[in-house]
Amino acid sequence: MGSAKKSTAAARKARIEEMRRAEQARERRNRILTIAASVVVVAGLVVGGIVLVQSQSDDSTAADGKGKGHFVTGSDGVKTWKGTLGRNHVAKTVAYPMEPPVGGDHNQVWMNCNGDVYTKSLNNMNAVHSLEHGAVWVTYTDKAKKSDVEALAAKVKKTPYTLMSPDDKQKDPIMLSAWGHQRTVTGASDPNVDKFFEKFVQGAQTPEPGAACTSGLSQ
Repeated sequence: MGSAKKSTAAARKARIEEMRRAEQARERRNRILTIAASVVVVAGLVVGGIVLVQSQSDDSTAADGKGKGHFVTGSDGVKTWKGTLGRNHVAKTVAYPMEPPVGGDHNQVWMNCNGDVYTKSLNNMNAVHSLEHGAVWVTYTDKAKKSDVEALAAKVKKTPYTLMSPDDKQKDPIMLSAWGHQRTVTGASDPNVDKFFEKFVQGAQTPEPGAACTSGLSQ
């Protein structure tokens, strides 16, 4: 009888110990899961914060830090930018020190410039990338004569490494831009149009000669 009681007590004690060990193991697992979950949450918050900061930075407007300088006008009427023009690919909007811009940090995607004529204003950051590839950019305001716009468009369409678009923010009715160079012309028949094209379409100023003017961005 006494032996049976001792046996029952020992079995109960063993079951209690087993249950206690199981409970301790369960608590350890819960602690590990809690810690792991906390780590994931914290990591997510950190990554989310970084992405948010980057997103805010990408959406912000910043001056082209390397775009400090000024234009010097030559005897031929062509203005040459004296100063360093940045060439970094950026996602943020760049505030250029001239309009239209003639270089500086820009978007990684260029505007198609294989004789492309656009009827709407362009994103400067994409057009600057085209200039980096050696394109000449023809821009005009609503003060330009319709006949001049049509004649210039016809010239651009048959000239690789050129593009054309309206730009109502520029100072003069018709302007020609290349990387680091710019000039105003009086109209499509101005002989300086041909001179500018001859000198700057894939000219010596081109940072990336022979780079593509197709497979980029188009309106």
